[in-house]
Amino acid sequence: MTGPQVRDYIRTIPDFPREGVMFRDVTTLFADPRGFGLTIDQLVNPYAGHRIDKVVGLEARGFILGGAVAHRLSAGFVPVRKQGKLPGAVIREAYKLEYGEAVMEIHDDALRAGEQVLIVDDLLATGGTAGAGITLCRRLGTQVVGCAFVIDLPDLGGRARIEAMDMQVHTLCAFGGD
Repeated sequence: MTGPQVRDYIRTIPDFPREGVMFRDVTTLFADPRGFGLTIDQLVNPYAGHRIDKVVGLEARGFILGGAVAHRLSAGFVPVRKQGKLPGAVIREAYKLEYGEAVMEIHDDALRAGEQVLIVDDLLATGGTAGAGITLCRRLGTQVVGCAFVIDLPDLGGRARIEAMDMQVHTLCAFGGD
């Protein structure tokens, strides 16, 4: 018999932010010490014992997860933020949303060429944000060794998009269109 799984700690809120959307709320996961610990253990496990210099967290829930993962891997933490949120010199990457475009930024001195980087976020949907994060890290000369997510929404195609960038994807659970 197994205990609770990460998926068991995630609340689903129907019709948020608009009708027909099943929102996967990780705040319930973060609020539970056992669930949060289980999540960090499972995000770290594939990378334990490997050289990871920096963990890059994608705004915003990736900051919560990425900080904890970085601590466990004895790595530094670097945020990738939405445009206009970082105070220093940045590089930016635009990516497409369902309707329109968004821009992600990273400080231009946050990573050094040759560093081994792990990208972390809570959710893999279309892969736009993660793809922008990968591109930014690569532009700074790093080797992105993988991307780790709590939730995969496979119906939206993000995994295939990120894997097409020659990237290893690690997820803890998946939710279909239910």
